[in-house]
Amino acid sequence: MVDLIEKKKRGGGHDDAELRYIIRGYTLGEIPDYQMAAWLMAVWFRGLTPDETVAMTLAMANSGLKIDLSMIEGVKVDKHSTGGVADTTTLIVVPLAAAAGVKVAKMSGRGLGFTGGTIDKLESIPGFRTSLDATEFVRQVQQMGMAVIGQTPDLAPADGKIYALRDVTATVDSISLIAASVMSKKIAAGADKILLDVKFGCGAFMKTVADSIELAKVMVDIGTGSGRETVALISSMEEPLGTAIGNSLEVAEAVEVLSGGGDTRLRDFCIVLAAKMLMLAEPLLEAAAATATIQSLLENGAGLNKFQEFIEAQGGNGRITKEPFLLGRAAQTLELRANEAGYIVHMDSAELGRAAILLGAGRAKKDDAIDLTAGIKLHRRCGAYVAEGELLATLFFGEQIDPTEAKRIVTAVIHLASEPPPRRPLIAGMVDKTGWHEKTSDAIWA
Repeated sequence: MVDLIEKKKRGGGHDDAELRYIIRGYTLGEIPDYQMAAWLMAVWFRGLTPDETVAMTLAMANSGLKIDLSMIEGVKVDKHSTGGVADTTTLIVVPLAAAAGVKVAKMSGRGLGFTGGTIDKLESIPGFRTSLDATEFVRQVQQMGMAVIGQTPDLAPADGKIYALRDVTATVDSISLIAASVMSKKIAAGADKILLDVKFGCGAFMKTVADSIELAKVMVDIGTGSGRETVALISSMEEPLGTAIGNSLEVAEAVEVLSGGGDTRLRDFCIVLAAKMLMLAEPLLEAAAATATIQSLLENGAGLNKFQEFIEAQGGNGRITKEPFLLGRAAQTLELRANEAGYIVHMDSAELGRAAILLGAGRAKKDDAIDLTAGIKLHRRCGAYVAEGELLATLFFGEQIDPTEAKRIVTAVIHLASEPPPRRPLIAGMVDKTGWHEKTSDAIWA
């Protein structure tokens, strides 16, 4: 291992056997933390080539359990977001895609920091089980087209161990290491094709479009190199994607969208994602036809019915799709109103996410307890004109929470001006195996 650290430190490359040796040795405890930390820092400075990144990803994917979905008929499509604030897409997109006949066998994570986690959102539904054994998981996908469960320790265990070390050695922000972490889990999860939603902006890990494109290209190359067609949309997280920040609040918003209402920005983006999943499952289907199919399933209630079926299949109370109040309500609420009139020109996603954590909706550390009913509901969007005294947001929190600091943050990060902001596209473009494609028309506007 000392020789391999020295090699990477001086800019040398690793072959597949060397990377398998590093990943296997560290996973089994044969390589100590201090040597792995040194190698990760050398990677941070020197980087990995595309071939090295693919080899490392496959070694991590092969470090533990790999899900075999071959007994499920049809094309299996997975979807992954790099995270953000009010990103409720999985709860809307997966039922719509499944209603269209796409097979979705998905493993999701919990929230950490200001980014929300799909598993926490689902656990806000009374009775919902996020743990299914492999047989139940596969059978549910066969029978109803979708299942969403929490990530297991046996799936790509090398990733969990390496990420924990990266988190405490300042080596998180390496594009190669991020790509290997995400894609090792996607490959181990067994899907045939993968749709990625790579975020940029103040509420995302990648702050610029260029950085998001670079990350997306690496992940698409990994997917392609492992025999899985992979496509990445590049989308903005400059402001929250939906209007609800917090677990049960986001489930309620998903129900609202699947019922034909809700926030138009979130709804339109979910239609794009679901249509893209359908196109991956049916390569001959054109975008207009796929979009029309998804819109129809949204309008006729098929997506909502699939969501209810999914909830009940995993032990949850499906009545929440008709009676969202069954999700429960926070003990206290606080309304925030505009101190002046003007157009909302910016909302800082990361800071709004931080305020939600202070209210109890998120975690600062992985083992922190959270209040599933806590969070923030935004009542106005960027670009909207608000009168003085108009309601901007409502805070939801428990009896023991002091909302003073969260109130200060939310008030400070909703910026008003006398002129409306320029329209910005939510989707910047797409990366596939042929490269970057900028979205120049039919943009979804923020």
